[in-house]
Amino acid sequence: MEAALAEELAEIAQTTASPTLKVHNQVPGGVHCSGDLYDAYRINLHSRIASRVLMRMGVCHYQNENDIYDLVLAQPWEEWFGIDHTIRVDVTAIKSPLKSIEFTTLKIKDAVCDRFRDMYGKRPSVDTREPDMRIAGFLDQRQFIVYLDTSGEALFKRGWRTETGDAPLRENLAAGLLRVAGWKPGIPLFDPMCGSGTILCEAAQMVQGVPPGARRRFAFEKFHDFDPAPWQEMKAAIKPNPLPTEPTIFGSDISGDMVAMTRHNLKNAGILFDVPLKQIEAQQVQAPTAQPGILLTNPPYGERIGVRGDSTLPEDDLAKSFYADFSKTLKQRFAGWTAYLFTADLGLPKLLRLKESRKTPFFNGALECRLFRFDMVAGFNRREEALPKEGPQQGD
Repeated sequence: MEAALAEELAEIAQTTASPTLKVHNQVPGGVHCSGDLYDAYRINLHSRIASRVLMRMGVCHYQNENDIYDLVLAQPWEEWFGIDHTIRVDVTAIKSPLKSIEFTTLKIKDAVCDRFRDMYGKRPSVDTREPDMRIAGFLDQRQFIVYLDTSGEALFKRGWRTETGDAPLRENLAAGLLRVAGWKPGIPLFDPMCGSGTILCEAAQMVQGVPPGARRRFAFEKFHDFDPAPWQEMKAAIKPNPLPTEPTIFGSDISGDMVAMTRHNLKNAGILFDVPLKQIEAQQVQAPTAQPGILLTNPPYGERIGVRGDSTLPEDDLAKSFYADFSKTLKQRFAGWTAYLFTADLGLPKLLRLKESRKTPFFNGALECRLFRFDMVAGFNRREEALPKEGPQQGD
C-alpha cells in the first residue's frame, strides 16, 4: 500500500494547506515524509492508510548491539516524555546479521532507561500492553534507525469497532483496497459479503467527511510540549460533507448476525445516512443501482461459505459450487460493473472461470493476498443464455 499511502499523504498536505508536509520516497512497508510536529498531528488525524506515524530520532551504521545502544543513549528522550511515562520497545529487522532481535530490543530499552537514570536517578517503567510511549527500532543489513511513535495504538484502530466477525479486515487495509479500486464518494459501491462491514464503514466515513482519527486519542497528546490549542483547531476545522440524499453504498451478507453487526458498526462510526443492508446469499444478489459501480468484497473462505447449510460437502466442493454460482450472478446481473475480490486464494479466477484484468498483491498481516479486478462487460450473459436457467433471474 506504499503508493496508495504516498498519494494520500500528498492529498493531506494539500487539503490541510500544510506548507511544511513533504512526501519523499516509498520504502518497503512505508513512506518517508517530513514536516513539523503539527504535520504528525495532521497525518494521525486524516490518514486512512497509514498504520503508524513514526518520528525518526536517530540513524547510524552498526556492527553490533553496542553501536545501537550508543545511538539510543544519545537521543534526548527527556525532551519528549518523562520518568512517569511507561514505555515499550519494538524492533523490526530485514536481513540483519545480529543473532537475537530480543537482545537488541533489550539493549534499546536499557539505553532509554540508562539515560533517564543518569539524568534523574530514576527510570521509566515498561508496559507492553498499554504503554504511554512506543519506541521502534528498524534494522537492515547495515543501518539502524530509532523512532518515537506519535500514534500510540495502531491507526487502524479507529475507535468505532466494538464487534467483529471471525476474520475482520483491518480498517486501513479496507481503505487501501477502496483507493486501489479507484472508488470515490458518489460512485455506487456494493459489498455482497460484507461481514462486520469494515469496507462499508470506511467508505461511509469518506462520504460523510469523518476523518479516521476523529474519535480516538494519540501518543503525541502525552508529549511534554504538546499544545492542545492547535490540535483542537485542527479538529474544529473539519467540515463534514452534505449527507447524500440517495443511497450509493450498499451491503449484504448471508448471515443475519453479520448484517446486524454491520448496522451497529456503522452507527458507532458516526454514520448519519442510510446504508441499505440485506440478508441474502451472495449468489442471489442483484445490482443495487441502475448506474454501474464498483463491487468490492473480501469473500469468506472455508467456514463462512458453508453457513447456508450443506456441511456434508467437502470444503473444496463447497467453494467450487459457491464460486460457480457467484460467477453466474456477476455475469448476468452486474454488466458494466467493475468487481474487485480481495482474497488469499490465488486460484480464485479459476474458480470463477473469469480472467482478471488486474491483480494487485497485498499482505493481510502475514498472509499474502491479491486484489483481483474483473471488468463485467455487457454481453457476458450471452454465453450464459444457451445454458438452462436455475432459480429466479433479474426481471422474473
